This record gives sequence, C-alpha cells and structure tokens, in this order.
Amino acid sequence: MHAIWTLPPDDADYSSRWRSIKSDFTHQLATQIPIVRNTKGEYALWQRRFWEHTLRDAIDFSRHIDYIHYNPVKHGQVKQVKDWRYSSFHRFVAKTVCPLN
Repeated sequence: MHAIWTLPPDDADYSSRWRSIKSDFTHQLATQIPIVRNTKGEYALWQRRFWEHTLRDAIDFSRHIDYIHYNPVKHGQVKQVKDWRYSSFHRFVAKTVCPLN
C-alpha cells in the first residue's frame, strides 16, 4: 500500500499511523476470513517495514503520484492505470490533473 499524507505541523509519527491502519484492517479482515500467522505469531499479511519520504517539490510529488498510480500495472493487476478502480488516479482525472490515458 502506498500513501501520500499531509501530517499536522511538528508531527512525523508515521509509525503509529501505519500500525493503526495495519492493525484495524487485519482485525476487520480476520472476522471475514482466516489469516495465517508466521513463526513469530504475527499475521503474515503485511510487509514488516515501511519507508517514508518527505516530498521536496512539485516534481517530486508528481513522480510519486505517477509511481503510485502505475504500481497495479507494474505488478500485473491490470493492463492500464485507468483499469484499477481503487486508485486515486480517477480523482486526478476528474480534476483534470492527469489525462485518462
């Protein structure tokens, strides 16, 4: 999962936010389907680490948006960015920030 967040001033607590997102999602999912735990007793659902990056400027922002939008294509989930219905790409198209193609 990839995200671009604007955090409150003087707040860089990415860890707590990711922990909360992962925990809430996992517990909700576990009520629907069985989830396997790994040898450490953790749910084998998430990558253990995350990488944060402070966006430097509009070009950096644009590159990261493109990366996020293209990821489902890169990993073979869809053939074109527009085919991934869960993407923020569709909002960018609606706001005429990105072309549909």
